[in-house]
Amino acid sequence: MTYGTKWIAHRLLLGMFLAATVWTTTGCERTPLYQEKRFIFGTLVEIKIYGESRQQAQQAATDVFADLQRLHVALHPWQQGALSRTNALLTTGEWFSVAPTVLPVVEQAKRLYQQSDGLFDPAIGQLIGLWGFHGDTPSTAPPDDAAIETLLKNKASMKDIELNGIFMRGHNPKVQLDLSGIAKGHAVQVGLSRLKAMGIHNALIDAGGDLGVIGRHGQRPWKIAIRHPRQKGVLATLDLKPNEYIFTSGDYERFFKHAGKRYHHALNPRTGRPAQGLQSVTIIHNDGPTADAAATALFVAGPKYWYAIAKKMGLRYVMLVKEDGQVLMSPAMAKRVQITVKPSPTIETSQAL
Repeated sequence: MTYGTKWIAHRLLLGMFLAATVWTTTGCERTPLYQEKRFIFGTLVEIKIYGESRQQAQQAATDVFADLQRLHVALHPWQQGALSRTNALLTTGEWFSVAPTVLPVVEQAKRLYQQSDGLFDPAIGQLIGLWGFHGDTPSTAPPDDAAIETLLKNKASMKDIELNGIFMRGHNPKVQLDLSGIAKGHAVQVGLSRLKAMGIHNALIDAGGDLGVIGRHGQRPWKIAIRHPRQKGVLATLDLKPNEYIFTSGDYERFFKHAGKRYHHALNPRTGRPAQGLQSVTIIHNDGPTADAAATALFVAGPKYWYAIAKKMGLRYVMLVKEDGQVLMSPAMAKRVQITVKPSPTIETSQAL
């Protein structure tokens, strides 16, 4: 999840799609494609609905945008809301009831923490704040090494959070949840589930390039463009199947430069510093939170360990862009992706996942 208007420019291109024409209709006439955009989660969120009446599509989009706005407020990592209340109560070490908007996300986060061998760890909110990524503008310099080491000595993790039904308690006062690495995956999945419940069969929800789809775009699949992590425009395109999600984590999303070096928000929980070795990671999965968290986990794992973590998380479709621009893909992903950038980068295929 990206919060703060200063960073939206780094996210917009991720939401690019091949051109589609919107036919304007009224009443109960069916419209080939209804689309609407609003600014939520610190980025441009777009809903596309295919093959429904304009009235039905517009009402469905309005309802889902309201749901997404509520989740945005509840899960915001530094503004007042349900998550900030949760973080305050976690420091007490006492049991408390968890807000229904927060509980399912924390449950998912604990599962994905285990599956990722701890590389996806939303409990390091204090560390993220120390690096200056809790605010509407990024920092201009990295924190002191001593401050980082102090947090690492009493390192908080998802293991320090205990759940019992609707109740939660913390076992480490340094725990501070930052659910940015899973919240959009959860929100997009909630939004698509709501659309299904309203009788919508073909739709796409794009939250700044992290998206999911149900059904098809008429006679063809939903066609998606993946942003190039270093150039303006598109690196690759692919078709998404019904009920699939595609999420990307990259070092261009939230970052600052200091003394000629790039410092980004994807911190390695083990070192307390930005992960090294990759420019971006793209995941396709049939579960939104898993796709979101796995993109972060593999980015942190880097070129050396990504494969082992991908196997542990049960992934099949993975694409990585290394620091030198080389593209590495799992065989299943290689069969689906069409590299469109010219000149084409060096492409390597891994062993099957």
